[in-house]
Parts: sequence; structure tokens; C-alpha cells
Amino acid sequence: MTTIDGEVAAGFEPVREAFAANFSEHGDIGAAVCVYQYGRPVVDLWGGIADPETGRPWTRDTLQLVYSATKGATATAAHMLAERGALDLDAPVVKYWPEFAANGKTDIPVRWLLSHQAGLIALDQPVPLNEALAWHPMAAALAGQRPLWTPGAAHGYHGRTWGWLVGEVIRRVSGQMPGRFFAAEIAAPLGLDFFIGLPADQRERVSRMAYQRPAVDLTAVPAESVPEDLRELVAAWRDPNSFSNRAYAVTDPAEIDFDSPEVQAAELPSSNGIATARALARMYAALIGEVDGVRLLAPETLELAAKEQAGGKDQVMLIPSRFSSGYMLPTETNPMIGPNSFGHTGRGGSLGFADLEHGVAFGYVMNNIIGGADDMRAHWLVEAVRRSLT
Repeated sequence: MTTIDGEVAAGFEPVREAFAANFSEHGDIGAAVCVYQYGRPVVDLWGGIADPETGRPWTRDTLQLVYSATKGATATAAHMLAERGALDLDAPVVKYWPEFAANGKTDIPVRWLLSHQAGLIALDQPVPLNEALAWHPMAAALAGQRPLWTPGAAHGYHGRTWGWLVGEVIRRVSGQMPGRFFAAEIAAPLGLDFFIGLPADQRERVSRMAYQRPAVDLTAVPAESVPEDLRELVAAWRDPNSFSNRAYAVTDPAEIDFDSPEVQAAELPSSNGIATARALARMYAALIGEVDGVRLLAPETLELAAKEQAGGKDQVMLIPSRFSSGYMLPTETNPMIGPNSFGHTGRGGSLGFADLEHGVAFGYVMNNIIGGADDMRAHWLVEAVRRSLT
């Protein structure tokens, strides 16, 4: 039986029970969950194994790569610049990044980058990985790229490119790389263990990922055996030229080893944030209220930041999705508390979000990346939080 460490405030015991069940029943190897309510922690739990290869235990300060949950942090940086008057989200990108005008992109506003409407999910010519990690070659490639649909006419999840697109605007406006801006303006004031570009002296704290394939590989079975509601998506997975595949093949090689020191040290504001669950929850808590005297965005800025900008069928994920200017919004398949929630998921189930109605902020990180649609670990935790609030 996995030992669960940490603390839970009275009334939030269901979260401890759900967290323990994730280890005993749902495949967690090492994980942590944290919940803030009205600026104070009410759940802070961790347990399991941080490194399945060595048996290193997960401790209070273990760091975990959170994949696309990073996007919530990067979006927050952009909204801070907007609140300060340094960035106009409705201004064309070329106001800040003149080279972006190539191939008919003159009129794309910054907001469409944040809300996945720019049509820049992929590159006609992928960038060598070592150059992408160095930042500027990828930014230049995206500046020259043609949109793959009419910008603003549809939305589709810019899984990889979003970080360079939004991050380059942050860099042009602030004069700092996006990870450095986040470190100075968000992580430092709140005391967050959250890095976009991991310092070398923090690497020993990082958990190692494990990858669990789905029980059935739907791309390997006859098409007529695929459940009808999944056939369009499976057909896209099988097609190397589909948006669903091209969106994750913007580097050469397309596969990225997120455990490698080089990848963790780079700044990939869409996908390589490394954090504790506590840091995720604390950041979102400081978006909806004060945390130890720090509030990241004024209420009126947050209201606009969390307002829906794009919704409906996603051109990449091929399921309904909803986005504000950088944050994911609740859908039937996206586990948040309710209609007043906003945040971001990450590959494998990591999740950070806030809910304005209940004053709740949530963070969950884990190292077992479970493929397929059956992974419900974050869902069970969020359901436990919801029960604790009634």
C-alpha cells in the first residue's frame, strides 16, 4: 500500500480517499495534489515513487513535468503584460513581431494566438530539435509559416507551436524570454516551485516519467472494429498528414524526450513546465484572489482573460473544446468544478485550474502517463473536491 503524506483540512477528507484510490486502483506511481480555497491550502498531499528506475520516493518537494498545463502559466504572463498596458491582445501580432506578417498573417490579432485560432498548428518544414530548443529558429519558422486554415474561421489545439507563438510575443514586449519573465514576475513573488526552463541545480528534484500504453491500440485494429464515435479520430491518428499528427510533428525528430536535461533546461512555454502540485494550485489561487498579499491579475482583467473566445469542434483534437485567451474552459470531458472554472490540462492527466464561484484552486501532477481515454485520475480528484464543497 502506498503511503500518503501531507495534510487535509476538515471537510476535504474525500480528496485524500480519492488520491489513495488513484494509487491502489487507477495506476498512479508517484503523484501530488493540492487544493487552495480562498487563498489558503486545504489539501496538500503526495505519495508514491518519483523514479520508477531507482525507487526514489516522492517527497513534499518533488518536481514534475506537467506538459501542457504549462500553457496556463504562460497565458497568465501574457495577461499580466496586457494589464500593465504593454500588450494589446486585440492588436495585430505584427505590431510586436513584424516578421510575422509573412504569408498573409498581417491581420492576425494576438488574441487568436492565445485562443488557438491562428491556424499555425504545424510547419511545412519541421525544425531540427536542437534548433527548436534554442528558440529563435523556431520563432523564425513560425513567422514565415502559412496558416493551415483561414485565421479566425476555426480553432484547433496548437499543442506545440502555441508556446513559441505566444512566448515570442511575450519576449518582444517584455524584453525577456518567457520563462525568465514567468520566473521573475510570477514564480518569485509567490514563492512557486515552478520552472519554464529548469535550472541545473534543480534537476535532481524532478520525477522521472513512466509511460503506459492503452490496453488496446485502436490504430492497429480493423477500421470496422473501432467504436463508431472514435472512427474519425482514429482515422486521423493513422494519417501522418492529418492535423492531429502534424500538430505534434513540428520538430525533427518529432518525438521529444522530456526527461532529457537539454529539453528540461530549454524554455518551451507550451509543454515543458516543471512544477509541484502546490505551485500549480497556488498560482491559480493568486489569479482569483490574494495569496499572502499577492494577486496576479485584477478582477476585471481576469474576467476578460477567462471569457470564451473559441468553442465547438476542435480541428486538431476532433472533439468539442473551449478556450478563453489562453486557458481551457470546462467541457463534458474536461474535469473542472463548474461553468466558472478555467485552467489547463497536460498530457497524462496533470491539471491546474481555478473556480471563481467556490474560490477554489487545484493542482495535480503525476509521473505515470497513461495513454487512451480511460484515464480518470484527475476526474476522480476533482469529483472529490466537488463533494467536499457541498
